[in-house]
Amino acid sequence: MGKNQQHISPNEEALLEGLEIIKESLLFSRLYGEMLVCKKDKLQKASAIADASGHIILNKDVTHDPQEWAFLIAHCQLHFAFGHFDADKVPAVERIGDNGKISRQIQFDKMIWNVACDIYITRFLEEIKFGRNPLNDTTVFSQLGKDENLIYQQLMERGAPEGCWWGTSIAGQPDMRGLDEPRTYENIYRWNRRPTEIFAGALAYSVSAAVSTAGGHNPDGVNKKGRGARAAEWFINHYPLLGGMAAGFKIIEDAKLCRKEEISVAAVDAASGEIYINPAARLNEEELKFVLAHEYLHAGLGHHIRCNGRDKYLWNVACDYVINGWLNELHVGSMPQDGLLYDAELKGMSAEEIYDRIVTDLRKYRRLATFRGNGMGDLIGDGERISAGKAMDLDEFCRRAMQQGLEYHLKYGRGTVPAGLVQEIRALAMPPIPWDVELGRWFDSHFLPLEAKRTYARPSRRQGSMPDIPRPRYVTADVPEYSRTYGVVVDTSGSMNAEMIGYALGAIASYSAAKEVPYARVVFCDADAYDAGYLAPDDIAGRVEVRGRGGTILQPGVDLLQEAKDFPKDAPILIITDGMIEDDLYVKREHAFLIPVGARLPFRAKGEVFRISK
Repeated sequence: MGKNQQHISPNEEALLEGLEIIKESLLFSRLYGEMLVCKKDKLQKASAIADASGHIILNKDVTHDPQEWAFLIAHCQLHFAFGHFDADKVPAVERIGDNGKISRQIQFDKMIWNVACDIYITRFLEEIKFGRNPLNDTTVFSQLGKDENLIYQQLMERGAPEGCWWGTSIAGQPDMRGLDEPRTYENIYRWNRRPTEIFAGALAYSVSAAVSTAGGHNPDGVNKKGRGARAAEWFINHYPLLGGMAAGFKIIEDAKLCRKEEISVAAVDAASGEIYINPAARLNEEELKFVLAHEYLHAGLGHHIRCNGRDKYLWNVACDYVINGWLNELHVGSMPQDGLLYDAELKGMSAEEIYDRIVTDLRKYRRLATFRGNGMGDLIGDGERISAGKAMDLDEFCRRAMQQGLEYHLKYGRGTVPAGLVQEIRALAMPPIPWDVELGRWFDSHFLPLEAKRTYARPSRRQGSMPDIPRPRYVTADVPEYSRTYGVVVDTSGSMNAEMIGYALGAIASYSAAKEVPYARVVFCDADAYDAGYLAPDDIAGRVEVRGRGGTILQPGVDLLQEAKDFPKDAPILIITDGMIEDDLYVKREHAFLIPVGARLPFRAKGEVFRISK
């Protein structure tokens, strides 16, 4: 279970994402304006205020989406960039003094000037198509002048359009605070240059950068690395256990991509070798290390291919609990608040064990959030790939990187590693046991080899060479045929693959012959049960006509075997299905399931589950 944590509100989260859009902009990231985030009691219902001191005050309690916030923040920045607070910019009256010199006396309607500036900025933002305008219709702009002073004069003559508002404050209230004393901006801003000069430089840079990027050049002439990439370098240089993994994965820090794919903090696509970090999560350096180590372990331990028909999200949650417990023991980085699943009581448990616990309380665990977000796993793959690059299989690389990293880590004494993690990494070197071998072991557990016994009733062939010495003959013990049998329930509904049915029946027939099982009781079942009776292995293998192909209810077939008087009470049952069956199946004797790889049963199986693959 996750730590007790105070989550930010959806409104504040949208505001933070809007700030990230500003930071990513080549133009607005370079403009003046120190952001101050406050509560609604400071601004009431206003969204944002530009203060003459150089602060942009943002109300985290109002509702806007990230694109709207980007528009509103840029709006306030442009008040400074266009010099709307400047004493030499605001409307003034020119007078001739006694000495004959012309002087400017500032005398203007502050509210009308604010409206004129808002109209000019809104028109500018719409022309460059930045953010999304949450304000009023702008069709009236075509009738107004091209700059703030002309718009101001027109509004003074005609008045502002009724019912329309284009500022970032509430209707009728200015979004420029401090117009009572227009500034000369000499040594007022904490930057050495005036905001208008900064805007000119930022505009020139953004145009140059756009041209350079289009031509395939880096506008700054340097190879910039994000914070996530720098954190990955720390693993390569200082943490051998995961250094190999860090070298093979690409870190993508793209707020737009993460918003599109709903990645709150991070996610990993093991098949393409990419880890996605959302810059809006605002992780510090130690938290970044923890999150990267988390995603490396997901990929390195093959969690994306070990689901085996389980619910993907709940499997992801179970793996998160295990990984976060190990990282807590390893003291790698620091645990972030968002998306953390950690419970000290689950220490020492495997992901499979935790999953079995989770499925007993689905209502509780489906509400938990991973590093990707609520109800979504941070393991991306199997149709969820979001990378535009070419996917590649990194399974073998991940296995070798984890094994070599562990050996180096332990050899040079770089710290203790949890026993459970060591065990999983060691297991990576062992190939998985094929399903048919596991099925053979299941047969072994139920059908022990028949013991041979000695008898003098029929002498050994060696007796002829030395007739005076009696020699016994070894014969197989007489075992009643009915006591060495099992039942097979075959799902023959329309969703079943006929080739897969034949493949499974062929394997069953082979093991039946190898274990000297003379007959098996076969029942084909869709909506009804069709009893094929006792069949020899050869008949199971290829001479059985599959019946059914209707609905999918297997309980009648199971009940037929369990209630049959000629079917031994201790005989096991093997059920072949694709998992698209009733939500509950009651089998009161030893049993096992054969299902295709990737399929899952709609209930927690009490018997063993073998996954058929070619």
